Formats: sequence, C-alpha cells, structure tokens
Amino acid sequence: MDSWVRFNAQSQAKERLFRSVQYACTLLGHMLQKGGANSDLLTKIKQLEGHVSLVRKLMRLGNSAEALEAAKRAIHLSDCVLRLCITVAHLNRAMYFACDNVLWAGKTGLLPKLDQTKWSQRSFRYYLFALILNLTRDAYEIKLLMERESRSGGRDNSELLHSAGPQSPVLPSQGALSARLQRELHLLVAVLRYNPPLLLDLVKNLCDLFIPLDRLGLYQTGPGFVGACGLTSSVLSLLTILYPWLKLKP
Repeated sequence: MDSWVRFNAQSQAKERLFRSVQYACTLLGHMLQKGGANSDLLTKIKQLEGHVSLVRKLMRLGNSAEALEAAKRAIHLSDCVLRLCITVAHLNRAMYFACDNVLWAGKTGLLPKLDQTKWSQRSFRYYLFALILNLTRDAYEIKLLMERESRSGGRDNSELLHSAGPQSPVLPSQGALSARLQRELHLLVAVLRYNPPLLLDLVKNLCDLFIPLDRLGLYQTGPGFVGACGLTSSVLSLLTILYPWLKLKP
C-alpha cells in the first residue's frame, strides 16, 4: 500500500496540470461562444475538454487508496475538531474517487449500461461534502490563530477596542461594536497574511466549492465562472506541489 501511495503521488502534478487544461478549455469555450466563434472551433475545444477529463479519470485510478491512507493518519491527530474534519473529508474523497473510477469504466465502454448521470451526481455529492469539511477545517484554523494573535497582542487590541469610546459618547454600543469589528478584521488580515498555506487552502477550497454546486444544480453559475474557478484552484494546487511549504499541514 505504501509503495502504491508513493507511486501515485508522483502523478499528482501531471493530474493538476491536466486539470488546468480542462478548465482552461471550459473557460475558453465559454468566452468564444459569447464572442460568436464558429461551431467547428467550439466543437474541437469541447472534444479536447472531454478527452482531457477522461485522461484525468485514468490518472486518478487508485486515488481512493491514497485517501484512505490519509484518513488513517488523520485519526491520530490530537485536536478532536481537526481529527473529525480531516478524517471524514478524506473518507469522502475516497468515495468520490471510487465513483469517479466507476464513471471512467462507463465512459470507456467497460460498463456500457452504467447510468453515468447518476454516478456523476453521486461523485459530486461526495466531492461537495469533502469541500465543506475542508472549509470547516480552514475556519477552525483561522479561529485558533485569531485567538492566539489576540492573546499575544492583547494591549494593542485593548487600545483599539476603546479608541472609539471618547469620540462617540452618545452611541457607545455602536462605537464599541464598530471597534470590535475593525479589530476582528485586522486580526483576520494578519492571520491570513502571515499564514500563506492557510490562505491558499481557503481560496482553493472556495473556488472548488462552486464546481459541485453548479454540477448538482444547487447554485448554478455557468461554465465561464466554473472554468475560472477550476483554473484558479488548479494553479494554486500546482503551487503547493512546486513549493511544498505552501501546503497546509496536517
């Protein structure tokens, strides 16, 4: 199992590169269609997008094993919230990859009677659950870091909280609320500014979130927006592979 996980990890950069090409085709096709491009060009771009998607599905064969191994490692985390979010997210990813493998078999003709629409919807549901858990984990990490930053800079935060007091004696509650919101915003900016891995993971998950929402019909944004979000998240994923220190741990 370990040897397969190591072998599979070597293909992640290629899969992310193909993902970038796929969503670039989605975005380009939408832009050309709005620009009135001829149907032959649009058909070729659509075919290229479909071929790249099929290649990606082939490259993801066996990714369920990697996700299960990651879930096994996450079980031993000391923080119960991180343990729950990361473990269940990996389990959902494993189910997503399993459904994706079945879809690949259907598209290649190995399972000619497969209901591809049903399996596609099922895979995107698992993908959506995994992303929601990833975003929950990001929010929890941000909360912990903001509390730590608040404790370390208690004197400055106290000054910021009461700075509006003498200037607005008529509406002290509104002044205090405004000062508190300003303090929280400053803390959030500071946390994300000095934690690039957390910022990249948050942006990547937010971009990815719109893909299953659109595919499941829960929040339809159109192929142009989906293509832009997919391309952005793919580029960010490539950055975490090229520069491992940008990957959020654990």
